[in-house]
Amino acid sequence: MAAVSILSSEDQFLCSICLDVFTDPVTIPCGHNFCKNCITDHWNTKDQHLCPMCKEGFTTRPDLRVNTFISEMVAQFRQSAQQKASSSSSEQQVSKPGVQMIQKRQLKIQEIKHSVNLSEEDADREIAEGVQVFTSLKESVERGLNELINTIQEKQKTTEKQAEAFIKELEQEIPDSHVLKTTSIFSRGTVVKAVAQLEETLSEEMKKLLAESELKRVQQYAVDVTLDPDTAHPELILSDDGKKVNHGDVRKNLPDNPERFSRYCNVLGKQSFSSGRFYFEVQVKGKTEWTLGVVRESIDRKGEIPLSPEGGYWTILLRNGNEYEACDDPDVLLSLKSPPQKVGVFVDYEEGLVSFYDVDAAALIYSFTGCSFTEKLFPFFCPCPNNVGENSAPLIISPVRVN
Repeated sequence: MAAVSILSSEDQFLCSICLDVFTDPVTIPCGHNFCKNCITDHWNTKDQHLCPMCKEGFTTRPDLRVNTFISEMVAQFRQSAQQKASSSSSEQQVSKPGVQMIQKRQLKIQEIKHSVNLSEEDADREIAEGVQVFTSLKESVERGLNELINTIQEKQKTTEKQAEAFIKELEQEIPDSHVLKTTSIFSRGTVVKAVAQLEETLSEEMKKLLAESELKRVQQYAVDVTLDPDTAHPELILSDDGKKVNHGDVRKNLPDNPERFSRYCNVLGKQSFSSGRFYFEVQVKGKTEWTLGVVRESIDRKGEIPLSPEGGYWTILLRNGNEYEACDDPDVLLSLKSPPQKVGVFVDYEEGLVSFYDVDAAALIYSFTGCSFTEKLFPFFCPCPNNVGENSAPLIISPVRVN
């Protein structure tokens, strides 16, 4: 029975990676615990920093510090286990106070407190973002009211001057009652027009503030993306740092490995994502044609490519210099106020959302919603053919700068 008791309590101090009692236990931001060497080796062999237990992803690798509380608990456990193993009086030990149960509850309390702290930090961040948005709205409304007052006052001064001259002229020809009626209508119409113009201005200002706030929110999930040369079509030219790609005039003699696109001039990012949220930005300045987005791992890279969610593509494109389109089911023609110079791509894996933004205008271009992701997703880039130099500018993966 002593052996059973020891094994049962030992489960609380086992690392889920090596399945042994913790050595130098560390706690990562999601609250789960691992041996320091185990989680370090695990992340060294992976493209992403995910928790092996709950699969929560972290944009940057968390700093690892030994959890002294758990270390002390493990030391006490080892000492207690040795004492129990050497004791011949198992029945007497069962009747003693449950030291291992106390330690288990203390550890649980510590984990619960840690989870509460993380939840409080998230709530504080969301509150701060909300306060910032509504503070900006309040300031915008106050500016609008001042503009309204100034506009009405200026219009009224102009109206009074015009009316005075008009009245003097009309007094000689028509009755006073008609003059008063005309003046009243003239002033009221001026005010109504000014109010309508201000309402339109305020509405656009509020929309702009909300759009800027939304872009800043998704930019917090920025990841470092580089191009994968093993997937690049032989006619593409990639920069040494893996951040630029453009179409060349010569087809290079490259191995036709399974990952490489052989029919269309496409290339994927090296990084893959199977959970959480991620965001990256691409400069499209100077180009007349391009396609951007994300794709699932199992797409056909050799034959016809159906640019649609059903085919594993969530993309938008530009053709003929001014024709923008979302490759949905069916395709959606996009009407943009101005050509985007830099496009932001945001994905929420669990939510099934892919959104595209005009970064400079802080405007949403298009969103794929209700998507069902079951595979790894890769960033997708197509600079399209040169078209005799008209489309020679490269696609550039840009660093994300939050204003």
